This record gives sequence, C-alpha cells and structure tokens, in this order.
Amino acid sequence: HVRLVESGGGSVEVGESLRLSCTAPGFNADNCDMNWFRQPEGKHRDWISTITRDGDTKYADSVKGRFTISRDKANGTLYLQMNSLKLEDTAKYSCVYECYSGSSPDWGDGTQVTVSS
Repeated sequence: HVRLVESGGGSVEVGESLRLSCTAPGFNADNCDMNWFRQPEGKHRDWISTITRDGDTKYADSVKGRFTISRDKANGTLYLQMNSLKLEDTAKYSCVYECYSGSSPDWGDGTQVTVSS
C-alpha cells in the first residue's frame, strides 16, 4: 500500500523559514484533498492546513499569514512553506491525503521541525 513521505524538516531559529514536502510515490493525488497536521511532543495532533483538489486553501489561526500550503499537480507533491517560525511551531509535521475515489495513502513517519531561540 502507498505510504506518504514527508521531508524538509530541521532545526532553525525563531524567525527563520522552512519548506516541507510530502509525496506519495506512484500515487495519483489529483482527486484528493491534502492536509498538514502537526503534533508537539507529548501533545495531541492538530490540523493546520488544507488544500483541496480544486486548489482552495484553509489555515488554522495559529499559522495563518505565516504558512502557505501548495501542491504541484504535475508530480503530486504537497508543500508547506513556513515563514516567521516561532518556538510554538516545534512539532512533528505529517501530511494526510483524503481522496474522493479509491483508497488514500497511509500516514508516513512525519518530519520534525524544531525552532529555537
């Protein structure tokens, strides 16, 4: 079964930027909404952003104005551009595809983002 693969995490300082990527090798994601979630250590997982199959975007208030979600339909890749990072953005970030036909890819391992002062 296809599994999502997240990448692009790392350790940065407050105010810096990172771009996360998410792919599903061999999977056609054209008919899927794509989402980003994050889970700080020891806390519950939170939804942070969605891009629909039609390109509409939504953001949690905590990231609105700083994060930008996008997708490349040519290669089925999901992105999350994160600017002006804050300490509270430290978490493991995961992507989830919700597909309107057929099955959706499995969750991946996530990618860790650590923001320090």
